[in-house]
Amino acid sequence: QVQLAESGGGLVQAGGSLRLSCAASEGTFTLYNMAWFRQAPGKEREFVAEIDWSGRNIDYADSAKGRFTISRGNAKSPVYLQMNTLKPEDTAIYYCAATTNWGRQTTLYPYWGQGTQVTVSS
Repeated sequence: QVQLAESGGGLVQAGGSLRLSCAASEGTFTLYNMAWFRQAPGKEREFVAEIDWSGRNIDYADSAKGRFTISRGNAKSPVYLQMNTLKPEDTAIYYCAATTNWGRQTTLYPYWGQGTQVTVSS
């Protein structure tokens, strides 16, 4: 019954910024750990960042560290991803996901959004 929906993607030039949001409907993810993943065409889904329910425990992929910031929101929008200094290799569909576990594996996440496209041009 619970559902996640990403927004904020778009086309941006290299070096630009985007802020992704994740909206929750028909449920709440306040007490869930949240994460962002991304998937480029022909590639496996890749971990980007994770934040626990308290907002105090955070994990970033090396590709995101220093450029991206994950943060907690509220019940209606439980997680955000601020992406700065974007690179063409960041181009992918970005997904938010929720779990009661902690880790980088996609199999740990039972709840997913439909994804939002991020395209970074050079």
